[in-house]
Amino acid sequence: MPIWSEILTEIGPKTLLNYDQVRRKYLVDLFLKTNRPVILYATAWVQKPSLQSNDFSINDEDIQALMEVSKGIGGNDLDLILHSPGGSTAATEAIVFYLRSRFTNIRVIVPQLAMSAATLLACSANKIVLGKHSFLGPTDPQISISTNLGVRFVPAQAVLDQFDLAKRECTDDPVNINAWAPILRQITPDLLIQCKSALEMTKILARSWLEKYMFVGDKDPSRKAEEISSWLSDHQEFKSHSKHISREEIEAKGMIVEYLEADQEFQDIVLSVYHSTTHTFTGTPAVKIVENHLGRAFIKLDLPKIN
Repeated sequence: MPIWSEILTEIGPKTLLNYDQVRRKYLVDLFLKTNRPVILYATAWVQKPSLQSNDFSINDEDIQALMEVSKGIGGNDLDLILHSPGGSTAATEAIVFYLRSRFTNIRVIVPQLAMSAATLLACSANKIVLGKHSFLGPTDPQISISTNLGVRFVPAQAVLDQFDLAKRECTDDPVNINAWAPILRQITPDLLIQCKSALEMTKILARSWLEKYMFVGDKDPSRKAEEISSWLSDHQEFKSHSKHISREEIEAKGMIVEYLEADQEFQDIVLSVYHSTTHTFTGTPAVKIVENHLGRAFIKLDLPKIN
């Protein structure tokens, strides 16, 4: 298996052309191996954590990117290599709608991490390919709240749980109102509605996609989809939005999983695509790459701002 350091050696002189050539070579190799069209969707949030999260997030601009790289791809099959921290639930819904209008059999391949809304996107696949080192994340939505320390992103369920705790403690002893007052000023009625709606939307999307795509033909698709969508969105279950959910946990819940290691050549090529992509992020201004096996790409760069 070509490892991270060997791919770096293969790239040679650190030029943009060399990064692109090596990455695209392995995307072609993957297509030749599987005879399935390939789209890579990856972002640099691991390599460039100091940049704003919007640079890495799933957003509406990705529709344009996917339209670009879907051009020229025929047939009903697609392998989507996904490495993302997540982003907008609404944009994810639009992406799934678009991809499903083009392809009827989608396999999502996670070489390392597909978190939050990227996990939600993976729920729209017919099956997910995971390695021992691959992880999904909870789909519980995050809500932005303005505080004295700036804007914070907190789990929607945590906001609702905190409000319920405040009501109980203040009912039990009205003296507690003094302690809770500074916190409750940040929890407006519209925020509570937003939290409830965001949670419901996440569960509805995951449930409907799992039932329609992954569990199509199953004896009881509705029950399985309901159980998994509720589990993935349960903040109390995972405690942290950044929790890494292992392949074993995902498979135990009934999601359809293929092992990346089941075919050594396949694994080698997928990881070579991934390693060459992460090298591109480290060595160039690229922060998001959406690219197919035909060499058609939409690459977002972090360039110095001109005043």
